[in-house]
Amino acid sequence: MAATRKNGTSPGRAHRGATSNAESTRFNLPSRELDGDWLDARAAIDGEPVPVRTTVSLLKPKTIISYNKSPDVPFDRSINTMVGCEHGCIYCFARPSHAYHDLSPGLDFETKLFVKPDAAVLLRRELAKPGYRCAPIAMGTNTDPYQPIEAKWRITREVIEVLAACDHPLMITTKSNRVLRDLDLLVPMAQKDLVGVAISITSLDPRIAMTIEPRAPHPERRLDAVRQLSEAGVPVYVNMAPVIPAITDHEVETIVARAAAAGARDVSFIPVRLPWEVAPLFRAWLDTHFPERAGKVMAAIQSLRGGRDNDPGFFSRMRGQGPWADLLRTRFDIARRRNGIERVTGRMQLRTDLFRPPAGGQGELF
Repeated sequence: MAATRKNGTSPGRAHRGATSNAESTRFNLPSRELDGDWLDARAAIDGEPVPVRTTVSLLKPKTIISYNKSPDVPFDRSINTMVGCEHGCIYCFARPSHAYHDLSPGLDFETKLFVKPDAAVLLRRELAKPGYRCAPIAMGTNTDPYQPIEAKWRITREVIEVLAACDHPLMITTKSNRVLRDLDLLVPMAQKDLVGVAISITSLDPRIAMTIEPRAPHPERRLDAVRQLSEAGVPVYVNMAPVIPAITDHEVETIVARAAAAGARDVSFIPVRLPWEVAPLFRAWLDTHFPERAGKVMAAIQSLRGGRDNDPGFFSRMRGQGPWADLLRTRFDIARRRNGIERVTGRMQLRTDLFRPPAGGQGELF
């Protein structure tokens, strides 16, 4: 019989989100065998799952700014300094992108990571192009720019240094308090209305948090980051993204209240999204950790998504539809008003008129 935690959930693979290395059905990706090296013997001795190491490889892209034309996101460009994310969030809609590297959106996504060490050099080059038009750059929209490996690689910081030197606007989304390390860069940018930070908090219950986001910082550390950013004068927001019905939705009012008390200017939400390979991974995770309510959770998600596991339509993918979505919106609106939060359209109003292209020749890049 599988072991269980005190809250009745099965432990799954220790400190990892996905329960398997599911194959990609879109690219004929073969199923992956877990690589635990000599630790494989541990499974034969005590029956525990094989520990999976985190590895980091280098990527050498030719450009670093990605552009999009999505009408339901408040930015048209972004920078991802890393591919894959060690936080291991089971719901992460970026998981399917790992299939483009011939890797699984499952455990590979959170254990076989890639970094872009030339990101800052590439950014300076692109910002210096004569035709470049300044608009806010988003970081953290795909994988977290402050996941654990950033402590060693410092690529996110190098990118912010370039943007700060050029007075270029920046929006950061993260679920890590590691963003506080870069306060020395963010505070001067905030004084010029050049930066905003959104902290993702999905649950304040540490048992739930470590199950859905096994390697992300403790929720209280994230709330403390909200407080410190606010006290330092950096505009900070909280995203309850995603809200998972029957698992985290009961915390809506508490998270809004705690975020407001910590100084968040607004609190937003996105119902859980399950695109492509995320849906079977999420279902397997439910069966492992919350088998007693798996059916209820999926029924609520399908209610939000027009009877499907996922709704890819613009706008509706972010808001959901039906009674569940209406109820969530109503609860958030009431909680915001109760805690003195007034909604502001286009919440991160950042300046673009201060931008100065990088000066000097190629020699200044090194």
